[in-house]
Amino acid sequence: MNIKSGAMEQYEQYSQFQSLEEFNHHFELWMAEHKKDFSKGELIGLKRLVRFAAKIPGVCHAKIGTVLKAIYEEYNDNGISRSTFKRMLGKAKKLGILAIYETERKNGSQSSNLYLFHRFPHNEPPKVEKLDYHNETSNLSETEKIKDLNKRRDEPIQLDHSYTNDYVPKNFVGLIKYFFNDAKTIEEYWRMTRIAANNYNYENETEFILISAIDSFKQLVRKIKTKRIHKPIAYYYGIISQKFHEHFYQERYEMRSEFDCYSEERPYNSYYENLAGFLIEQGIIA
Repeated sequence: MNIKSGAMEQYEQYSQFQSLEEFNHHFELWMAEHKKDFSKGELIGLKRLVRFAAKIPGVCHAKIGTVLKAIYEEYNDNGISRSTFKRMLGKAKKLGILAIYETERKNGSQSSNLYLFHRFPHNEPPKVEKLDYHNETSNLSETEKIKDLNKRRDEPIQLDHSYTNDYVPKNFVGLIKYFFNDAKTIEEYWRMTRIAANNYNYENETEFILISAIDSFKQLVRKIKTKRIHKPIAYYYGIISQKFHEHFYQERYEMRSEFDCYSEERPYNSYYENLAGFLIEQGIIA
């Protein structure tokens, strides 16, 4: 399928998501299932593509060069290659995470590709038909029971913090329950924490994530007490993302300083010899 290139707003019809939050949730489910299938460089490219698909949730029409430039600038001149990015696209397409369509300009020449992210299939709600009809011989009482069951399912049920899923750390639950004593809300705050951590590849640093989450929520509470916050969870996401961002670049700065010291002790080696030796010494490569 070829799509005419034009203003970004014209691609809204192709989005499969109602909001950015819903898009992030489905992408997190994709990552939980298939993150292991991508290399570190490929993950960097995929997550950057996701950030370009934020204006219209799940839709991106950026040039590959534009995406690579953004990665290059974010990682202080340490980007990924075009071949790595294209390899990532091939994997993501094969796994069903996204679809890729060519677009063309008015004169018929090819423009940037259109990337459309898909919903995670296992998160789809059950079909209405399966709830409403068992077979053609269902009697009236069975139909009424099903309707009543559907009605009760549609009614929102609020469960307190004691029903929070076990994957949320107890220390985190213990803090938030005094402000939002609702299991679903607490789980949503932790989900946003995990998304922010994944954006900077901190998903395995559980203790650091928890400490950052607690500090960020406390900062949110202080802000709520001084001014009105319309969307507290969005404000919280901004706080914790900034913490991860600062920590990420602080680590890179410290590593750069260590590398400079390493190189000064080996003045006769080339830059690449020192770089390889330093990375091996740090355990980054074998």
